Amino acid sequence: MKLLKWIDEHIEEVLLIGFSVVMVAVIAAQVFMRHVMESSLSWSEELARYCFIWLVYLGISYGVKKQRHIKVDVVLLLLKGKAKIALAMFANLLFLSFAIFVIIYGYDIAQRLLAFGQTSPALHIPMGLVYMATPIGMGLTAIRLIQQLTKQGKTLFGDESFEVKTEQELIVEQRLNEEDIPTMKRKDDI
Repeated sequence: MKLLKWIDEHIEEVLLIGFSVVMVAVIAAQVFMRHVMESSLSWSEELARYCFIWLVYLGISYGVKKQRHIKVDVVLLLLKGKAKIALAMFANLLFLSFAIFVIIYGYDIAQRLLAFGQTSPALHIPMGLVYMATPIGMGLTAIRLIQQLTKQGKTLFGDESFEVKTEQELIVEQRLNEEDIPTMKRKDDI
């Protein structure tokens, strides 16, 4: 159970860090090879590009998880309490329907490419694996949206506490937390 909880809390972070490290290392190796060794790696740009594609789709899920995905806050500023939650639920339901649409058609395209046997030019990676970033990333996004909808629904009916925040409120909260860290250290030093 602890493993499942850890995976739920950290899967996007681990994957995002992993793909970022690979991408940066490969690009750095390519720069070193071109400018120092006066040679080039034929596969580095391709691998970096595919890592970036996976980063984008996993980043969508991470943004939803942290409630930092793109949204228009104008209407949220006008609403309070349960009306704010109801609007957020409506937006999440729309986003969930879009995610399901992308999962279905993205998986279909990836399966077709795997069936054709098409591979990438330099690394000879099956292109279907590259295209699987779309349904997998949007699948994680759908899971995060369902988690949020569940919390929001419980809050709407008084069983749980969930707060919908505008981007401005999230930024202010983050700055306040950053300012509290030095304050806490000073109190500990006394």
